[in-house]
Amino acid sequence: MRFFILFISIIFLVFCACTKETHPYTNALVHETSPYLLQHAHNPINWQPWSEEILAKATKENKLILFSIGYASCHWCHVMEQETFENEEVAKFMNTHFINVKVDREEHPDIDKTYLKAVQMMTGNAGWPLHCITLPNGEPVWGGTYFTKEQWMNALEQIVKIHDSNPNETAQFAKKVANDIQKWNTFSSDTLLNLSKISLKEIQSKWKKKLDLVNGGQQEEEKFPRSTNYRFLLRYAVLEKDSVLLNYVHTTLRMIAEKGLYDHIEGGFTRYTTDKAWQIPHFEKMLYTNAQLISSYSLAYQTQKNENYKTVVYETLNFIKKQWLRNDHLLYASLNADSFNEKNELEEGAYYTWRKETLQQVLGSDFDLFSKYFNLHSSTNIISEENPEEKYVLTKKHDDASFMNLYHLTEDQLKAKVNTWKTILLNERKKRNLPQTDTKVLTAWNALMLKAYTDAYKTFGDEQIKTQAVQTATAIKNKLISKEWKVLRSLNNPEIDGFLEDYAYLIDSFLSMYQITFDSQWLYDAKSLTTYVLEHFYSHTNNLFTFSEINSKGLHFEEFDVEDGIMPSANSVMSHNLLQLGHYFGNDDFLQKSKIMLLRNIPDIIEYPNLYANWLDLLLHLSQPYYEVVICGKDAHEKARALQQNYLPNMLLCGSTSDSELPLLKNRFNEGKTLIYVCVNRTCKQPTERIEKAIELMK
Repeated sequence: MRFFILFISIIFLVFCACTKETHPYTNALVHETSPYLLQHAHNPINWQPWSEEILAKATKENKLILFSIGYASCHWCHVMEQETFENEEVAKFMNTHFINVKVDREEHPDIDKTYLKAVQMMTGNAGWPLHCITLPNGEPVWGGTYFTKEQWMNALEQIVKIHDSNPNETAQFAKKVANDIQKWNTFSSDTLLNLSKISLKEIQSKWKKKLDLVNGGQQEEEKFPRSTNYRFLLRYAVLEKDSVLLNYVHTTLRMIAEKGLYDHIEGGFTRYTTDKAWQIPHFEKMLYTNAQLISSYSLAYQTQKNENYKTVVYETLNFIKKQWLRNDHLLYASLNADSFNEKNELEEGAYYTWRKETLQQVLGSDFDLFSKYFNLHSSTNIISEENPEEKYVLTKKHDDASFMNLYHLTEDQLKAKVNTWKTILLNERKKRNLPQTDTKVLTAWNALMLKAYTDAYKTFGDEQIKTQAVQTATAIKNKLISKEWKVLRSLNNPEIDGFLEDYAYLIDSFLSMYQITFDSQWLYDAKSLTTYVLEHFYSHTNNLFTFSEINSKGLHFEEFDVEDGIMPSANSVMSHNLLQLGHYFGNDDFLQKSKIMLLRNIPDIIEYPNLYANWLDLLLHLSQPYYEVVICGKDAHEKARALQQNYLPNMLLCGSTSDSELPLLKNRFNEGKTLIYVCVNRTCKQPTERIEKAIELMK
């Protein structure tokens, strides 16, 4: 018997050895956890992951450093790998002349931000894949994005030739670029400005010229959803009763939900569209995009009870639960743009697009109505650039109310039809290969999703959403934060310290957790994280926070994240955090720091308002009444839930069902009543028990 078991074991080991995957090349990336880096682990190029030793290695070997930066779900990153980085001729040249460093931009946003800025300054354009060649000290000398193999080799050969023939000239150019990067981080020193004299109407007049009032979004050839902008513009439009801006925000949200950016079958949003009418998506799905849009639609629903907004929120939450939510309640990062088609070839959008013949076959007699609903009679939603056979993206030409009128359908009839179509196509999709998931767990993006849960709960009062928020918040606290309040960037790679955005978004989400639970521990946790950030990130010279810890090792560039782009800037979020904590704890130092941070950026805010929307939101907090709303009594949770379903962006909510020592709650508990106090600058109006009265006091 023992002989038989031994024989079987030998056969098993031989089988495993024979079937083990082998590769002609393996580089240092094979030991990494990032799916993006692992995708390049078997290139013939001697890729190395970023570490602080890279600069010393480059100096010792007297080589230029070649930074190649991307992320796992990036389509053109995959294309360049296959066309260029798997080529032995290219690899030989790169290995001879450069220290080659592969960077996952989502693991190291510090590296990405620095060289994105450098490439923008050198070429006027930047994106991913991002490439930057630097001196051994990290100072940039050349950069670009996607290149064909021929373009890439020609560029590298020219750079090596120029550098070898005149290294001093290369060094002078690199020093100039490095100085320009540092000049980018200059801020106003005037902290005595009177905020009340800043004209928001003039700022908005300048901003309106950049808005696409027909299609929504900004006037650009490719459309990215910019949730931070929509949140501020919605608030300003409601405050100033600006019908043009209000219509713009709702037009934008309607177009995003009805066109190709939104996945009409499974829910969820892609990162951007390649056209100005939101029709053709770039098919990667990112957690940060979806989290912020859940928040945007939840807030917009408070101002206009559009049931389509609610549907979008719930469908997107279901998509996230299905594709990204882990058993421990943390969330994965993204889904790839590419997936394997029926020919077993990687193709962008293969999972999401449809041939007309397939739709006719599976929908039968319903195809004609379906084709009208999803606009298959238009050529604007046909993918054709890389696909010789026509494939369609599902988009809607009409909103549901207009469609019902055109085709004489009742609301129940249309809902039944749409649900049937989605079920049929979802079953058809299950036969396809799902795009690869980037399984990184990033702290900042998980914090944005936690904020999305709280925003959705505030609007819809759904206890299941609140339960999920508590579970995710608890998992973040247990797995991504140390006892010393040091935060990880990534659960997968604990060697990478958290950056300012990780802390800022976490603090923001914990403050929002307090507002939906009235569990003061979330408030104290937010304060503890803020104390850590002030100690390790705060620049007393600039009165702003550096993006990396001040004493961190690595690139010798001091980076300040202040521009609100696809995500709000880490400094603008910290300024909001300091404002809220200053009110909660009566901390005047926090309040003063928040105001000074805003003042440091005022000249750029006035000049480029579309890049500073979250700062403008802070400006409204400081220039308009900012209400501290306190609810004390046994029914505090019920009254808070009713209050939060209203659009009240200038409200800081605090509450308790018992006595509390928090400054805003102290001596306000009444055993027999649940009272609502509406206060401004620590001065309170007569308390009321009625929600309607409390809202009236804030108008």
